[in-house]
Amino acid sequence: SSRRPRSRGEVKKAVKEARKSSGRVSRRGKPDKRGPRFQSEELEGMVEMTREGFAFIVVEGRENDIFVPAHRLRGALNGDRVKVVTTHGRGQTAPGKFRRIEGEVIHIIERSKKPHIGILQVNYRKKEAWVIMESRVMPYDILVPFEEITSNDMSGLKVAVLVKEWPRKAGAPVGTIVDVLGAPGANDTEMHAILTEYGLPYRFEPEVEAAADAIPSEITGADTAGRRDFRDVTTFTIDPADAKDFDDAISYKLLPDGNVEVGVHIADVSYYVTPGSVVDKCAYERGTSVYLVDRTVPMLPEKLCNNLCSLRPHEDKLCFSAVFEMDHKGNVLSSWFGRTIINSDRRFNYEEAQSIIETGEGDLAREILDLHSLASILRKKRFAAGAISFERPEMKVEVDENGKPVNVYEKVTKEANWLIEEFMLLANRQVAEYVGKVGKKKVRSGSKGEDAVKARTFVYRIHENPNDEKVEALRRFVHIFGLKTKTGGKVSEEINDLLAKVKDTPAQEAVTMMALRSMARARYTTDNVGHYGLAFDWYTHFTSPIRRYPDLMVHRLLALYLDGAQSQDKAYYEECCQHCSEREQIATEAERSSIKYKLCEFMEDKVGQVYDGTISGLTEWGMYVEIEPTKVEGMVPLRTIKSDYYVFDEETYTLNGKGTHRRYTLGSKVRIRVVRSSVEQKLIDYELVEEKETELQQDTL
Repeated sequence: SSRRPRSRGEVKKAVKEARKSSGRVSRRGKPDKRGPRFQSEELEGMVEMTREGFAFIVVEGRENDIFVPAHRLRGALNGDRVKVVTTHGRGQTAPGKFRRIEGEVIHIIERSKKPHIGILQVNYRKKEAWVIMESRVMPYDILVPFEEITSNDMSGLKVAVLVKEWPRKAGAPVGTIVDVLGAPGANDTEMHAILTEYGLPYRFEPEVEAAADAIPSEITGADTAGRRDFRDVTTFTIDPADAKDFDDAISYKLLPDGNVEVGVHIADVSYYVTPGSVVDKCAYERGTSVYLVDRTVPMLPEKLCNNLCSLRPHEDKLCFSAVFEMDHKGNVLSSWFGRTIINSDRRFNYEEAQSIIETGEGDLAREILDLHSLASILRKKRFAAGAISFERPEMKVEVDENGKPVNVYEKVTKEANWLIEEFMLLANRQVAEYVGKVGKKKVRSGSKGEDAVKARTFVYRIHENPNDEKVEALRRFVHIFGLKTKTGGKVSEEINDLLAKVKDTPAQEAVTMMALRSMARARYTTDNVGHYGLAFDWYTHFTSPIRRYPDLMVHRLLALYLDGAQSQDKAYYEECCQHCSEREQIATEAERSSIKYKLCEFMEDKVGQVYDGTISGLTEWGMYVEIEPTKVEGMVPLRTIKSDYYVFDEETYTLNGKGTHRRYTLGSKVRIRVVRSSVEQKLIDYELVEEKETELQQDTL
């Protein structure tokens, strides 16, 4: 499975040298006067390919990727797992610390299971078939065996093809067609192509639909037995105006002593979806709902997500609830968790609820205003405890009935959004604390009779502390702007202090972007370390089992523990957590891909137009720029800047002109022209047309 290999002797020599000294060897030649000699390593990693043909090998646990030139990839393609031997490093940032490590692929361990998307071209006379690629991560066309062409009208259609091999003497990789998607450019074709590329289904199998349809819709006495009845308590939902399913509701009850009972009611998906059932297996495999620009690909069939488990007004619904008694200072005095039945009085959209908050008038005004007051207190406490507040605009793509993008606008969140958010956060935190913290018990450990703490197995949503190196990089970066950080305390306090200092200044965007890059990625695990970004010691996902499988696991575990069950199998649930974290990341990438596609489509008729923009990313080959007011990002290749030769400085995260000494950094203001917008590659190219002096640039010179 390798392409154009060197001689067998050369390969043996490379492997032999890589295995010296327990897998590490010294490069032949004289020692580098600036530091110790470069040490080669043999590593395993994943290929991230570029449209130019070179690639980076991402090695788990290693911060810096390994650069591999195209001629040293030996037939490896994007997404392949490979063995690579590092060959040398280019440049040094400190003695012994190389800026970029280069390497060479010596073995393809496993081909990627993700298909490539392209246009099928068939020469019926020569009996040849090719999939023509225009992907930004696949620079080669793919040969398809002619016997896979089953009809005379397949040529010109968009297909998904899985690479099987790249024979030694073949000029191109060979693959097999796994799906015929339809005519290129058609909205459904392109959205299905994105889903297929990431291994995501765009339809349910008939047996899954049939199993869901067979679930009884009528609620009987057996269904309500043992449930706490909230049907006489004021209850409502607040969701986006275009929402089709409503999986969470809030109830409000003023108690005789002046305190408030707040109920967070979540659709009881676990009651309908039993472990090991056809629907459950499908939901686990999907892991999460996927939200593309123009559609939702649900985790559960419509019978569940839009009917049985949708908390529609004036209908009895089965829920799993977290109920709190709170005083008017936002303190939780007591909590209760269990299965309930509710009947929602009113469905609000965010705009309606916001109007009540602003005017004090409307349906259920007292309830909404009181809950808004409590939510505001909870929010204030959270940030006082160290929760990080990133204020970056969230942009949304508006499409018409045919999926064509017609507008890009900023999504504005107001108090009505925060009201729901804070009570969902409260429920998630309290459930995690109940199972994890309250569930701990002392046990005798070993012959010494030492006390140990044993916790019940649970699914947590964790967000680890930032990597020390990334935090230090952030500190060095902000010094460019003359900013000093408060070291010695919590890193979250340090970051919040920085964000407060740059608020409404030219440096705000740059510092916010760099601070975001210092953050770890949130994930699911059975080992609780808290949630750094939210400043919670205990946190889980309890509030959306319709669209997230981890929430379904949380409901099941909570139900077991409420019934007195012993701690469940930790290894099993940890495996499930890893799977769900992976599915979440895949869904996120697919969602971003659909956004990129629609943004490229939106910019197609804007080629040649000039915009003001802000630098959002820097690399050694280009600067990424977000234009105003839509924040659509494109790249300015450095080779296209004619006024000077620019060099990327990784230490200061800046581009520096050799002749003009002009410096660009994150947040620098520039003026660009749209050069190209490719929907196939999901790439937009800009060119720098004018260098616009700003206070920010003056500060960085």
